[in-house]
Amino acid sequence: MIHITLPDGSQREFPGPVTVAEVAQSIGAGLAKAALGGKVDGKLVDTSFRIDHDVQLAIITAKDAQGLEMIRHSTAHLLAYAVKELFPEAQVTIGPVIENGFYYDFSYKRPFTPEDLAAIEKKMEQLAAKDEPVLRRVLPRDEAVEYFKGLGEHYKAEIIASIPANEDVSLYREGAFEDLCRGPHVPSTGKLRHFKLMKVAGAYWRGDHRNEMLQRIYGTAWASKDDLKAYLTMLEEAEKRDHRRLGRELDLFHIDEHAPGTVFWHPKGWTVWQEVEQYMRRVYRDNGYHEVKGPQILDKTLWEKTGHWDKYRENMFVTESEKRDYALKPMNCPGHILIYKQGVKSYRDLPLRYGEFGNCHRNEPSGGLHGIMRVRGFTQDDGHIFCTEDMIQAEVAAFTRLLQKVYRDFGFTEIIYKLSTRPAARIGTEESWDKAEAALAEGLRASGCEFSYLPGEGAFYGPKIEYTLKDALGREWQCGTIQVDPNMPERLDAEYVGEDGARHRPIMLHRAIVGSLERFIGILIEQHAGALPVWLAPVQVMVTGITDAQADYARSVAKTLRNQGFRAETDLRNEKITYKIREHSLQKLPYILVVGDKEREAGAVAVRARGNVDLGVMSLEAFAKRIGEDIASKA
Repeated sequence: MIHITLPDGSQREFPGPVTVAEVAQSIGAGLAKAALGGKVDGKLVDTSFRIDHDVQLAIITAKDAQGLEMIRHSTAHLLAYAVKELFPEAQVTIGPVIENGFYYDFSYKRPFTPEDLAAIEKKMEQLAAKDEPVLRRVLPRDEAVEYFKGLGEHYKAEIIASIPANEDVSLYREGAFEDLCRGPHVPSTGKLRHFKLMKVAGAYWRGDHRNEMLQRIYGTAWASKDDLKAYLTMLEEAEKRDHRRLGRELDLFHIDEHAPGTVFWHPKGWTVWQEVEQYMRRVYRDNGYHEVKGPQILDKTLWEKTGHWDKYRENMFVTESEKRDYALKPMNCPGHILIYKQGVKSYRDLPLRYGEFGNCHRNEPSGGLHGIMRVRGFTQDDGHIFCTEDMIQAEVAAFTRLLQKVYRDFGFTEIIYKLSTRPAARIGTEESWDKAEAALAEGLRASGCEFSYLPGEGAFYGPKIEYTLKDALGREWQCGTIQVDPNMPERLDAEYVGEDGARHRPIMLHRAIVGSLERFIGILIEQHAGALPVWLAPVQVMVTGITDAQADYARSVAKTLRNQGFRAETDLRNEKITYKIREHSLQKLPYILVVGDKEREAGAVAVRARGNVDLGVMSLEAFAKRIGEDIASKA
């Protein structure tokens, strides 16, 4: 007898080998219909997988995260199937699952057009409606190579040829299409009903720019019609919030071909930048940080000592002067250790906290650049805490509480906490890893955080916490981090004199709250759809007269507000007041003050708030109090 243990602890007995599908059928017809795959002793398998010994089994459906991944993986194959049906000369390469969907790369003699994309999606729908079974078979590697060569699929043959010769490979067939894949896959194409093709982009074969440029078709797939609709609606809203478009429309910044991957900040955008930077500077000052500033260019020998020259060289901008090699710094940490090493440090000096708005440069691939969110030149809200091993927990707890307040002030209320633990390849003793991981975990608990573990995702020298924001559209942005590093102080010979009079290595905690200021401002723009909170808005108040007769009074109102520290401007153009109000509303200004003869005579202003809200007439003093409260509360 074969005993199958289910997730609820119950068992089912079978007289001989049984498939996952048959087990699902024995539980109920509804589950059998919904089954996409199974998890046998923790391993994902197809519903056709035969069980021939006692196991633990979970039936995977579309309600499970693994089920959704199977749907997306299988839909990628459905895409390739449809392309081969419509364009037989096209060669298929790879088609993995990605966040919210999938893609597949193709080699074809001409670019795919929007009309092609529509035809491919329609063909996918037709193939899915046929509900063809998805069947798995296994071939020896060399036989599989010859099989795909015979089909004219030279890219597939190349992929398989890179697999060790003594290994078998699995193939999945649906109808007339067969593809190389580890699986698992859904049992039939009829399970794939809620998908949409999104776009076509270029991609080099195997990610190498020296290889052929392929065509990458992106798609999304979901478990239900409602999920697909919600995702597409979110994308529409995201398009409206795209920081690149809003950056142009609100005259905040631009990216120029003369300096790819770097940002030209316009006056309004630089005002936002300064508000963010000055806010973070106050955070430094009020929480025991010493602000420092390191040089941009550092000698190659320093990067060799830190290990970056060997492991990160291709991402660094390098230069030469007087036969010495230098690099633009891609991070600030080595510079902070050099500052720390000036003068003898005592245990009484610890914890010692340095903060810097450090300008960094990384040679990111041009294809990966994205507005101001992925750039080559950026400024980090960077900080490093030098402390002892026993201080880690308290520093993590204090940092986490500080980070929570900062994110609230910027309008983010949901944070995801993840603790990355020791990887297989690591340095240091097990005891030191135990203490560091426990200190991070206890620091989070002391701050009232629920968190998840990312086993094996820590750096080779220490564990870390990742702080991820959820924005108004439910998208996740990993911005903050705190990371334990005993390695760099060792490499750069940083020390302190302990209470025992002996020399000791400090622990270095790498920490960031907003991370790259450029990226964070991009996130802020999208979070608020360009309608930044009053305290961040580049122009907080626009004062406009109804006719030229109120011009002097409008100037006086604006000057009074500026003298009180508010960012106020005037619009005295000879245009209709309705036109001016509409124009400034599109610029998402928090307040528009309209002054006519009555307001001038009364020393008052007619106030319109963002969102076309008419707040009526009030004294200038009352308005100043209102906007002041908005700013103080970060409303």
